[in-house]
Amino acid sequence: MTDDALDAVLTRVRDRVTPDAEERTRLDEAVDRLTDATERAVADRPVEADVVHVGSTARGTWLPGDRDIDLFVRFPPDLPREELERHGLAVGHRVLPDGREEYAEHPYVTGTFDGFAVDLVPCFRVERAADVRSAVDRTPFHTQYLDARLDAGLAADVRLAKRFLSAVGVYGSDLRTRGFSGYLVELLTLEHGGFRPLIEAAADWNSPVRFDPAGHGDAHSESFDDPLVVVDPTDSGRNVAAVLSTTNLARFQHYARDLLADPRESAFDFDSPTPLSAAKVRTELERRGTIPVAVRFDAPDLVADQLYPQLERSRRGVVDALDRRGFDSLRSAAFADESAVLFVELGVAERPAIERHEGPPVSAREHATTFYQKYSDTDCYGPFIDDGRYVVERDRTFPSPRAFLESDALFDVALGADIERALAADYTVLVGDETARLADEFGVELARYFSPRP
Repeated sequence: MTDDALDAVLTRVRDRVTPDAEERTRLDEAVDRLTDATERAVADRPVEADVVHVGSTARGTWLPGDRDIDLFVRFPPDLPREELERHGLAVGHRVLPDGREEYAEHPYVTGTFDGFAVDLVPCFRVERAADVRSAVDRTPFHTQYLDARLDAGLAADVRLAKRFLSAVGVYGSDLRTRGFSGYLVELLTLEHGGFRPLIEAAADWNSPVRFDPAGHGDAHSESFDDPLVVVDPTDSGRNVAAVLSTTNLARFQHYARDLLADPRESAFDFDSPTPLSAAKVRTELERRGTIPVAVRFDAPDLVADQLYPQLERSRRGVVDALDRRGFDSLRSAAFADESAVLFVELGVAERPAIERHEGPPVSAREHATTFYQKYSDTDCYGPFIDDGRYVVERDRTFPSPRAFLESDALFDVALGADIERALAADYTVLVGDETARLADEFGVELARYFSPRP
């Protein structure tokens, strides 16, 4: 790699990810009209509040085509929570009459305005971010902090970083992605003085990696147990990178090294795989020689940040249960659309009709006697003694994955609460070639599964 080659690539991509003058003008005009409409709606309420524009479009770090506007309505900190919600929703519905209510820590209204997607969020106007009554109260402080520090050049490099992280699939702090939030990207770019020094540093990070932009002190940064720690400069009790998974931190490092070794514009382009057909899924399975199983059910009607943690918990629970029964899981995944799927590839299709069950040492008289009496009159092999212990060979309850997954024992594993209710309503177990049916709904997800990349 030469410095000139990488700099030339970054210059070209930086131009691509900078909104043009016309797009900036349209955004500014929409924000002005939206702010004016919101202030008029607030004036009609029997409570004082102000309106602030926050987020990437407020800080100039938004990407072309990003048509999201976040407006916060700040109410007095002594206002009861129920009143904040009532007034906030009333203002939101007045400004966005066709909007709908969403819920984070408290409800807000989301909708469209002049072709832009708008979140109109009530919050408390606290004096310091550390005094927040609601998690969203911090957001205006984030904008204030970065407005004072991000110049045009750094804002352009933030856009470059966002595009790169998006291309490699690690941008977004939602609980499905568990990647880098916009605020985290801005802080890291600011901390390192640009995109290039950020990826050069990231290529050599050794976890845990700790940054304290506002100098709150080691006691704060060391209090977090995360692979990446960035102490919120506006609130020393918060790690901005808390949601980032270890896998996604490693993925960022891999692709940072890849870009440094091979500078190219395509590293900033999205690579959406061609969906696999059922026939191609069967071809992959034949080649791999594994035993795939899938539990398919109607996806619960939940927002992504509620659904995906439950899917992940349920996936782990099913994998652990299959491993404990000797079916040797290789890899697994969870998918969701209209239906949801817990997909596991196994190395063992069937276990023997009997299983070995070891009891206590014979020398442990009380426990050994209890074990012996329990099995002495049953239709099993033994009890006999092996290496000083009582042992029996008893009928195996679940000789195949299907037998386990179709039994009530599935509900004994660690499942998400809504996932468990959905399974109780109805579910289907697919084994082997039957899993190829998933391609109709999850062709893209299966394409990624069978062509894994860092």
